[in-house]
Parts: sequence; structure tokens; C-alpha cells
Amino acid sequence: MGTVLELRGLSKRFQEQVALDDLNLCIGEGELFSLLGPSGCGKTTTLRLVAGFEEPTAGEVRLRGESLAGKRPFERNVSTVFQSYALFPHLTVRENIEFGLRYKRGGDGRRRVKECVEMLELGDKQGRKPEQLSGGEKQRVALARSLVVQPDVLLLDEPLSALDPNLRSQVRAELRSLQRRVGITFVFITHDQEEALSVSDRIALLNRGRLEQVGSPRDLYLRPASRFAAGFLGPVNWIDGIGVRPEKTRIEAAAGGAGARRMAATVESSTFLGNCLHVETRTESGQRVVAEVARLDGVQSGQRVEVAWAAEDEIRLPE
Repeated sequence: MGTVLELRGLSKRFQEQVALDDLNLCIGEGELFSLLGPSGCGKTTTLRLVAGFEEPTAGEVRLRGESLAGKRPFERNVSTVFQSYALFPHLTVRENIEFGLRYKRGGDGRRRVKECVEMLELGDKQGRKPEQLSGGEKQRVALARSLVVQPDVLLLDEPLSALDPNLRSQVRAELRSLQRRVGITFVFITHDQEEALSVSDRIALLNRGRLEQVGSPRDLYLRPASRFAAGFLGPVNWIDGIGVRPEKTRIEAAAGGAGARRMAATVESSTFLGNCLHVETRTESGQRVVAEVARLDGVQSGQRVEVAWAAEDEIRLPE
């Protein structure tokens, strides 16, 4: 898999504020690559630098081996789907999609518009204005407008944040399927770890402008490189310096069997989450341990139990 997008020592400062600090990444052909992190970590700054909306303080962006230094946004073969979708309210769906071709020359524009309309199932919506569309339909129009120009890289800035929770899961599955069909490299910007884990080939986790870890979703979740990475990807129990995720923590009847991977504890509370319970316990040494258990495994506050886990489920970080 060849490299499509390369970030070399990319840094951005706004006066005294460091928004991005020496970011190095190689993103491959046809990858769905996520930039993940909390607000202020530098992920949107990275998107703006790649798109050409900002100039780096240091470093460079290279697209298919060519530096993009000094190139304006419309001179880069990169498209952006904004968080707000940025559709033109006075244009129809078809006119919004065609607008993406304004700087593109060639006689196959009409064919490409037709293909995008069909692929994103917008055929019966072409004459509507954005105000007549649902949130999911607006997103598909924004995607079609970006895909019609056949970019080398499609940047998606928090594309699911405007959708309600019930629709979000459906749309992210559609987004993943679409990316596989078109084969274009997607760079997906999100602060939502569940979204990143569910759609990505690889994830770059950013923290305070620096790269914390990069790897597959499985690598980041099961083998985090730091406490920040472990905690951002999901809840972790830290027991004597060792991490164990709640879904790997068991609650068992107290039997006096305390050992290296078993500790006596007292149930403090439980939270019903539909398909499971989160049971919060406190060990004799005062450590808080949460276990995710089947909802039929009833426990009572004040009940004496043992929390247990398997050695292979431990998260051990370098000293």
C-alpha cells in the first residue's frame, strides 16, 4: 500500500499557543484513517493544514510525494466535508453536487455527478433544497459534492456530530461501506472513540498537539502506549498500577481466594445499562474497581465479593 498523504514535522503555533507540535504521519492509499483526540488536541488544525486553510509554522504536507507548500485549497486534490456540511441553501441537491466541479476541467463531469447521485441514493432528492432534507440526507449531499471531484484524499471534520444517536450508528456503517466502494483515502476527524474504533483501518491519537500513539483500533484498545491512550479509548480499572478494562473484570462470590489476580471487595453501587450492569466495588485497600456483568447477575450494595481477571487481559505500561 503506497503512501498518499505524508505529514513531515508538521507544527502550528498561534502566537504563544502550540496547536500542533512536530506531527509525522504516513497515510496509505485507500485507508480510512482517523485523527482522534479531545478538544484542543490538534486534530482540526491538522485538517486545516492539509486542506490549505492554514499554513504550517514548520514542516510540510506532501500529497503523492509532492509538497503542497504555497498551494491554495482549490489547487490541492483534497476535498473536505465540514461538520456543518456547508451546503448552499439557495441551490438544489444537484446544483450543490455540481458546484464541486467549478474548478475541475474535463467533459465527464455530468457522468460523475450521475454516478455520485446513484451511489449515495439521492436520485429522488435532486430537486430539493437543503432545508427539505434530513440530517443524514444533507451529509450524503456533502459527501457527493466532495466525491464528484475525485480527490486523492477526502477530509471529514466530525461528520457525524450533527446526527442524533440513533442515526449516528447507521450512518457510520454507511460511511465505512461507501469508503470501501470508492477506494478513496478518507481522513476522519473525531473526538468520539467509539466512532474511531468502529470505522477505522488505523487511528492516530493526539494529545495536546502531539502524537500519542498510532495503530489499528485493536492495537490502541488492547495495547495502549500510555495511561492517556488507555483511558481515552475506554474505561480502565487501575489496580496496583495494572490496567484491566471493566468488561474483562469478573465479580465472583467471596470465597477467601484472594491472590495475584483476585481481590476481596465490597459492592458500592450498580448501574443498569440495558444489555449489562456496571457494578462499582471498593477493594479492602480502597481502590475503586468497576466490572461489566450480565444484567441477570444481580448484586446488592454492601455485598462482599471478589473481583477477578485473567493475566492476558492486563494492560501493563512501561515504567
